[in-house]
Amino acid sequence: MHGSTGGTVPRLHREARPYPKGRQVDPTALAEVRAMLGDAPRRRDLLIEHLHRIQDARHGLSTAHLAALAEEMRLSLAEIYEVATFYAHFDILRDGDPAPAPLTVRVCDGIACEMAGSVALKGALDSALGDGVRVAAAPCMGRCDCAPTAEIGHRHMDHATAATVAAAVKAGDTAPEIPDYRDFDAYVAEGGYAVLRACLAGGDRAATIDRLEASGLRGMGGAGFKAGLKWRLVADQPAPRLMAVNADEGEPGTFKDRYYFETDLHRVLEGMLIAAWAVDAAEIYIYLRDEYPAARAILLTEIERLRAEGLAEGRAIHLRRGAGAYICGEESAMLESLEGKRGLPRHKPPYPSEIGLFGRPTLIHNVETLYWAARVLEQGPDWYAGEGRNGRQGLRAFSVSGRVREPGVKIAPAGITARQLIDEFCGGMADGHGFKAYLPGGASGGILPAAMADIPLDFGTLEEHGCFIGSAAIVVFSEQDNMRDAALNLMRFFAYESCGQCTPCRIGTEKAVALMERKDWDPPLLTELAQVMRDASICGLGQAAPNPLLTVMKHFPEDLGGG
Repeated sequence: MHGSTGGTVPRLHREARPYPKGRQVDPTALAEVRAMLGDAPRRRDLLIEHLHRIQDARHGLSTAHLAALAEEMRLSLAEIYEVATFYAHFDILRDGDPAPAPLTVRVCDGIACEMAGSVALKGALDSALGDGVRVAAAPCMGRCDCAPTAEIGHRHMDHATAATVAAAVKAGDTAPEIPDYRDFDAYVAEGGYAVLRACLAGGDRAATIDRLEASGLRGMGGAGFKAGLKWRLVADQPAPRLMAVNADEGEPGTFKDRYYFETDLHRVLEGMLIAAWAVDAAEIYIYLRDEYPAARAILLTEIERLRAEGLAEGRAIHLRRGAGAYICGEESAMLESLEGKRGLPRHKPPYPSEIGLFGRPTLIHNVETLYWAARVLEQGPDWYAGEGRNGRQGLRAFSVSGRVREPGVKIAPAGITARQLIDEFCGGMADGHGFKAYLPGGASGGILPAAMADIPLDFGTLEEHGCFIGSAAIVVFSEQDNMRDAALNLMRFFAYESCGQCTPCRIGTEKAVALMERKDWDPPLLTELAQVMRDASICGLGQAAPNPLLTVMKHFPEDLGGG
């Protein structure tokens, strides 16, 4: 560089650093990480699986191990941190933090468990359990029919009390309890996999898709998209095509996926393999919520049996473990998580059927849809289309919890009403409780009074009332429950689970909680806030989060007095 005088400006030299930039990798931590990962591939899409391995072994993720993992996977430390800090089940241990407790007891604070006394249970456990045990509140665990629920390590305690939890902790019962289920041999003995074998032996893909379409089966994850049409759209895309099974049901009140996995798993797997064959998907990814360790153990065993029997026909089946993020139930956020990233919903279009997992056309179904697909193709489309009530078609699983005598998963006709469901399938209301209100579609489906319990429960029947069927999670309330408190519990859940990508949801849910915690609500302000969230949020979480708030203000003004 030359100045006006013709002289040369001397170059400024920076002195060399006495140490390299950034956090340095500790050799001991690197050796430990390598031992924990073993011979597992170091691919980016396996990042969450690798974080689980370290967390399970060390009860937390230290900064030293995260830096070592970044080195081992050839990723930046920022990429590792952004994923590890996004998911609730990963505990980050920063420099100077005390050693993690060897055992964590989580108490569900979902709506059904709160109604059953989980707040008092957590308080009692805080006092009853000694050093070496961490007690923490946790979002819905998918065991709403067994409320209140606690998780001791990886073992769930249903209808938990302080005494039963303390006894399990003392006994060291921390492994998941595997329920009795119909295994491969039992399923085959009853005719299972006959449809799949016929498909693999030279079945007609187009005719199979036509058969599914004729039944009218719709996706049971919440959106209700026609299943056969989805198969057709994906099959028309260029190869290679992939398939993803969304088993990350995190909606408070929903537990049907767990029911299918723990009772009739192979019907789901047969539906999955038929679907993959029909669209010629090269690989299948099952994304299972981390709150279902027993289901994971069952899947690992039975998928290996499928491989041994040759029923996967060369299609790779990958079982991936979620890490505590409700947003990953949204299909595009699930795809991001499967790729080893934060579960941030994608903008649409393009849709996953065109550009999905790893940029390939992807068929996405939830667990229940695959269950019914297998039954439809076995028993015929007319059988399924002939079911239903009140002018509706088909069957579905209703997850029923709350103030009923017999909660659980109820296989019932589509179009059944909440009143019929309670009376015919749940043994009526629990003793001492009168029917006051219900959630027709889980936490985001709104709250309706008992006076509106004769509306058919199905797609398209509830929208005019500010609600929707969603995943068909029915939570029943009695006159002993305050709807203001119920709406606040649900909004706190949404605020906790917001992925933070968009401001209307991230800030809107937080502001809604603050306004709802006030002694007196401000309905005009809350209504305005809800409208902004509905109009401007990227995905269904922010768009649907205001539904319980708005329906409570509309139908239960008597519950809005000073809290």
